[in-house]
Amino acid sequence: MGLGTFKGGIHPYDGKELSKDKPIREVLPKGDMVYPLSQHIGAPAKPVVAVGDTVLKGQKIAEAGGFVSAPIYASASGKVKAIEPRRVVVGDMVTSIVIENDGEFKSVEFKETKDVASLSKEEIIDKIKEAGIVGMGGAGFPTHVKLSPKEPEKIEYIIANCAECEPYLTSDYRRMLEEPEKLIGGLKIVLQLFPNAKAYLGIEDNKPDCIQKLTEMVKDEPKVEVCPLKTKYPQGSERQLIYAISKRAINASMLPADAGCIVNNVDTLVAIYNAVKLGKPLMHRIVTITGQAVKDPANFSVCIGTNFAELAEMAGGFKEQPKKIISGGPMMGFAMFGLDIPTTKTTSALLCLTEDEVAKYQPSACINCARCVEVCPSRIVPSRLADYSENYQENMFEKWNGLECIECGSCSFICPAKRQLAQAIKSMKKTVLANKRKK
Repeated sequence: MGLGTFKGGIHPYDGKELSKDKPIREVLPKGDMVYPLSQHIGAPAKPVVAVGDTVLKGQKIAEAGGFVSAPIYASASGKVKAIEPRRVVVGDMVTSIVIENDGEFKSVEFKETKDVASLSKEEIIDKIKEAGIVGMGGAGFPTHVKLSPKEPEKIEYIIANCAECEPYLTSDYRRMLEEPEKLIGGLKIVLQLFPNAKAYLGIEDNKPDCIQKLTEMVKDEPKVEVCPLKTKYPQGSERQLIYAISKRAINASMLPADAGCIVNNVDTLVAIYNAVKLGKPLMHRIVTITGQAVKDPANFSVCIGTNFAELAEMAGGFKEQPKKIISGGPMMGFAMFGLDIPTTKTTSALLCLTEDEVAKYQPSACINCARCVEVCPSRIVPSRLADYSENYQENMFEKWNGLECIECGSCSFICPAKRQLAQAIKSMKKTVLANKRKK
């Protein structure tokens, strides 16, 4: 069988050799813990603690603010110091719960489920919802909502997104190697919700050790299969992953469930296992701290709410002052102007680069080479859409399917004129969608 793939895509330098051979290290924070109430798509969580309260690790500190929302739990013990606006990765000021870390990490007790197979579908969904689990690949969509489609009997594909196509990131890779039983366990729990589905682990072929290990683990599981994928960015994008595995196409107006698919990231599936089997809410995640400016690039098990500055210290600090700091990977991450920002449920990496490649180049006029069209996984015309964006032509932007852009950045990467195509399109998408909501 050939490798699963899609049309378009690029092959940037992946930088994974910096951290891929570094086992996950568990670290504990020392400073204050900050928990933004908007760590997910949907309504912000609502505080259930007040300033002055003493909290334990694993205690709920904010409840879901609606159906499309998720509760938040303390990942350290201490006293609630403030509930106030704090800066987050995207630059916004978001109301946050600040806990003065007492360094003791006193915890509530967690109740393990002995027989997960005996749980009803409703019990599984309730445990996932109560644990505050959201999509940890970056989107942050509440997982209990994703696992509650209108017609569950029509779901045929449960896809584990093990591609990790974003350059430099290796947290999912290490998780697959070190805790594969939790990944498979979480996948089997999701399968309990969908009797007509089969599970697929989509893994890029640059991870042969993961493919071999997981294939051996599921050889006796008739409803679980490893699906090797061609190494190419953005192979881990939801739409491209669905097409590579199922050959079913979805567009911007559809949900994966409309094509009979459910997609979950590696860390999300592990969180599902921890919640349903072990009774633990979402408090930790694996974060890759890497880049040429970092002394000791590695993967860390991080308490959510830890300050980014502490993350840099965990990796030995900087061997030279970084010129570019990014939360996430270089293609879809967010550039940051400082490190005094808390990690959240969707924090995948801290990338510190010694060179700012984007700032080096001065954009010039489009030379009509069509390279952006060739690599675009959404099969749209980025150069033209960027023109419409820069000239505020909303109608033409929509007419030329601008809303189909997945914001992967492949067009900007390949453009010989160094035009910031993805940024222009992303900006216009926000404007168009905001105006649609007003109407």
